[in-house]
Amino acid sequence: MSQLRQVSFRRAPLFGGDVNRVFEHFFGGDIAAPATGSDTAWAPRVDIREEAGRFLILADVPGVNLSDIEIQMDKNVLSIKGERKAFAGEAEGKFSRVERVAGAFKRSFTLPESADADGITASGSHGVLEIAIPKKAESAPRRIEINAAG
Repeated sequence: MSQLRQVSFRRAPLFGGDVNRVFEHFFGGDIAAPATGSDTAWAPRVDIREEAGRFLILADVPGVNLSDIEIQMDKNVLSIKGERKAFAGEAEGKFSRVERVAGAFKRSFTLPESADADGITASGSHGVLEIAIPKKAESAPRRIEINAAG
């Protein structure tokens, strides 16, 4: 019983009056300060789907202005770059918990030879970026006649 009392006494968040310990007690020990510098790395989650005539990449980019996203295709590698700006209110006070990361991101995808780089389109709404990559038309087999000499 003394062990139980000792553990309870050490974990009691109100004895020190420290607000961080209250949050730590109720939400776990991973209290974080606002992200800065190298802590800002993040990458949007993506779904990639192949359809009959195209490939489709859906990227979650909530809080990112679509005009701040750059999409490039070079040697069958599609790259998506952008940045989620710091959230309003970060400079006004200290957060007790930060789970939404701000900062730059870059994702790259190697596309198959069947991807048509010239026809790529992109659109977005509700925090989802949609990149459509059409497939090249497949060449049909062609019979080649043999010319007999002589």
